Amino acid sequence: MKRWFALILVGIGIAAIGAVLVLNLFAYELTVYSGGPVQASILGTLCIAVGLLMVVMAVRQVVRSVAQALLPDEHELVDVMLTRRRRAMGPVIVTIGGGTGLSYLLRGLKKRTTNLTAIATVSDDGGSSGRLTRGLSTLNLPPGDIRNCLVALADEEPLMTQLLQYRFNGGGELEGHNLGNLLIAALTDITGDFELAVKETSRVLAIRGRVLPPTLETVELWAQMADGSQVRGETAIVDAPAAIEYVYLDPPAPAAVPEALEAIEEADIVVIGPGSTYTSVIPNLLVQGVTDALANTSALRLFACNVMTQPGETDEFKASDHLAAIEKHVDMALFEYVIVNTRRPAQDILGRYSAVGADFVEPDVATIARMGYIPVEARLLSDDDWARHDPDKLTEVIVRLADEERQMGL
Repeated sequence: MKRWFALILVGIGIAAIGAVLVLNLFAYELTVYSGGPVQASILGTLCIAVGLLMVVMAVRQVVRSVAQALLPDEHELVDVMLTRRRRAMGPVIVTIGGGTGLSYLLRGLKKRTTNLTAIATVSDDGGSSGRLTRGLSTLNLPPGDIRNCLVALADEEPLMTQLLQYRFNGGGELEGHNLGNLLIAALTDITGDFELAVKETSRVLAIRGRVLPPTLETVELWAQMADGSQVRGETAIVDAPAAIEYVYLDPPAPAAVPEALEAIEEADIVVIGPGSTYTSVIPNLLVQGVTDALANTSALRLFACNVMTQPGETDEFKASDHLAAIEKHVDMALFEYVIVNTRRPAQDILGRYSAVGADFVEPDVATIARMGYIPVEARLLSDDDWARHDPDKLTEVIVRLADEERQMGL
């Protein structure tokens, strides 16, 4: 960098001397130059050209050096700038859900827009998240789903992503803990505020968009089961032998994070799901003000149905059963479109999922239409060895629907 800045200074100096000669500012008899005005002008023009060329070359090298430092993967700077500008002008999208389903959707959406807000559930009481909330008095909300969304929105930092998703497996007190959860817990202790801790983690990851909890109040998820029993806690609900009738929060109707409600009201598109219906999607809708914001927003509202059933939660559910479960918990229409996957996984993949109690969610579009929704069929299954949404395919359907709605409104 230093040599290029030196070259810029030398180039400016040579160009300045050339300008002096061209403008005939020297008294020729008093200078080392002995030529006449015509020769001075010619030499001055040449000096200006050489000086400016040196400046241009040096500036180009400075920009290239900075670009290589910021973009070590040899991306073209112009392409990166155009891509970021296009994403900055993209639609304003809000996603509501949790679990791996939401994080995979975000991986696709962040390629189309940076105007993203992910509202992720905070009722998880299992694994590392549950242990941290039970063991730390300063952490009142589980960070797991929030962390997954942050990592999904990270701006192409693979090492940092791997670091925050790292899980300790060497035994001892850290066994099973996730490093990202520990980071959020530590920042919560330092800042004294969970929401601020999430924002600071977002800065570390340089995420595209933002991640918000639906509420900052400590809540527990409860379920009324088909056998009449009541079960407390997400993990216990999923493990319970009886089917779920409905779920509720304790305390009921906790106050929403104002930024979450504002994001819904100002959105162009709101996507509910994918995610575990009873433990990831519905808990967000039980937060005070969320359903009202969804009912009053002018945004295009979509529901992305899961590809596979959730063992112990949505066993034998068809796509319409997921909708019926949501309707049981809310008293207003929250979305117009229902996106369903029509591509069945390969038999070996189905067999692997069936062994743990999961099955393909049948896209019963006729029933969905009778319920008053507009079904949107698409082959959304990923091409890998997992039965899950392809983030890019699902994003393409969402953006296409939004474009069609916009064109119809013109």
